[in-house]
Amino acid sequence: MITTAHVDGADDAALVVAGTGPAPADVSLTGPRAHVTQTAVADETGWHCRMPLRAARWGGPPLPLPTGDYRLTVDGVVQGVRAQATVVLPTLRVRLTDGLVRVGPPIDPAYDSGEGQDALERRYATRPGGVENAVFFEAFYGRIAGCNPLAIDRELARVAPGITRYWSVVDLSVPVPEGAIAVVDGTPEWWRARGTARLLVVNDWLRRRFARRAGQRVLQTWHGTPLKRLALHRPGFALRRRVAVVRESRRWDVLLAQNPYAARILRSAYGFGGSLWVEGYPRNDLLVGGDGAHTRRALGIDPADRVVLYAPTWRDDREEIVDFFDPARLAERTGAVVLVRGHTRTLAPGHDAAGARVIDVTAYPDITPLLLVADALVTDYSSVMFDFTVTGKPLVLFTPDLAHYRGELRGFSFDLAAHAPGPLTTTEDELVAALTDADAPQRYADRYARWQARFNSRDDGRAAERVVARILDQGLVER
Repeated sequence: MITTAHVDGADDAALVVAGTGPAPADVSLTGPRAHVTQTAVADETGWHCRMPLRAARWGGPPLPLPTGDYRLTVDGVVQGVRAQATVVLPTLRVRLTDGLVRVGPPIDPAYDSGEGQDALERRYATRPGGVENAVFFEAFYGRIAGCNPLAIDRELARVAPGITRYWSVVDLSVPVPEGAIAVVDGTPEWWRARGTARLLVVNDWLRRRFARRAGQRVLQTWHGTPLKRLALHRPGFALRRRVAVVRESRRWDVLLAQNPYAARILRSAYGFGGSLWVEGYPRNDLLVGGDGAHTRRALGIDPADRVVLYAPTWRDDREEIVDFFDPARLAERTGAVVLVRGHTRTLAPGHDAAGARVIDVTAYPDITPLLLVADALVTDYSSVMFDFTVTGKPLVLFTPDLAHYRGELRGFSFDLAAHAPGPLTTTEDELVAALTDADAPQRYADRYARWQARFNSRDDGRAAERVVARILDQGLVER
């Protein structure tokens, strides 16, 4: 039984718990995306346990726990914890309340409100002075440090290592590239970095009423060739939201597109009138001749195992990943290791999938290495299909809600069934049959080749090199 619990930040953030009776073998904190286990130590009054509030995943270094609610268990039994005031430490914020350990980003409570954020915005929007020769990177609102911004960061660090690189993150559980500076969304440091960096490289909306300072430029990389209808192309889009779309696109100086088709759709969908670079996707450079051995080792996958990656898109009418089939049953029926990768929008509200030969990789830092190790991809309407075909490996579409998604949720920019480079399936039996059909790749070879010619012609392994060269040639930052 737990008698006391408190947060200690003297050396490193930790939850210290103590109890009576024999020392338990297992004291654990379990959240939706992370898990920490420690062994208790016996003392003169019972036992105590110091649990570092950090976790290592995928072979990386220990990092602060991701934001979320954590259950405290002792030998598998859930324990209540006493409430106490919020503790803000340099790496995270912790509150013991309602029987939970609530972990959040290290934001001072004085700023963690609408009024507090408004005050920071005013401070840095009106701050005198020019811009810093720095780049501010953000991917998926700081949920990961990946996608096209990551590939651009790596190339920029290679050719211009003197440029300061900031990464926007939701909390310090998000690993950032070597040499970069993590700035937590909503902190004074974040507002200052975004408000003064000479170049912003983002893959989604800027949010938070961004006001461009004189000398700042914005490179919008976006995050995929569009299949589903976006922005102004969405049916039933309210006037207020249409105005917001146009206002957002006017913040961008440059829009990056993977291919000419995407360039046309994105320009129209966002009413974008600025420069459009069609250079392929930097994030896909790894897929051209890359080696997935390191990622397999990080995930604990045997080199001989077949890997199926399941990466569906998110749905406008639900928060968590779709559950149209059981990944563990798919693994059993196909003999493969099944990697489950939810959309970044399902990262915070969802929880890890579990099962024999199932690995949830929703929180994996970047999807591109996962595409590299996958022997086959299962997706639905996600733009990841346009990236995976760089590899030439089999693609299967699992679309049991095709009519609903196409007719009510989003709609498509082209007829997926007529052009898909792999089979469309609607039941688990059909999905298993498609994944175990050795002749399927040959039957779809012509479609696959036409797809690659249309969508992957610029994905030649040098997209990041071209994009960074244009950044430097046009003076978006100074070398």
